[in-house]
Amino acid sequence: MLTAYAQGVAQTATKSPAQSPLISLMPIVLIFIVFYFLLIKPQKKAQNAHKKMVSELKKNDEVVTSGGIHGTITNVKEDSVVLKIDDNVKIEVQKSAIGILKKSRQG
Repeated sequence: MLTAYAQGVAQTATKSPAQSPLISLMPIVLIFIVFYFLLIKPQKKAQNAHKKMVSELKKNDEVVTSGGIHGTITNVKEDSVVLKIDDNVKIEVQKSAIGILKKSRQG
């Protein structure tokens, strides 16, 4: 009796209609769409905003570097900026190291 049941289950499994290849790919496509809208798109938006902020840096802007150094821009070069972090203390950092623009001043 048990073998008859096993044969019946095997026959019903083989009689099921074949799924379309598109249906089997749908979960992967849905996962990609979710990842795009939850991870990739917001990251690109933040990256573009940072790139715009870096390109608009000018003298006397108060900034914070990605390393946490607070300073005021005294000179803007092509790929770097010179920050005044204290009296008679200036450092030169890459523009890409600027993390936050605290205040934009007229200069």
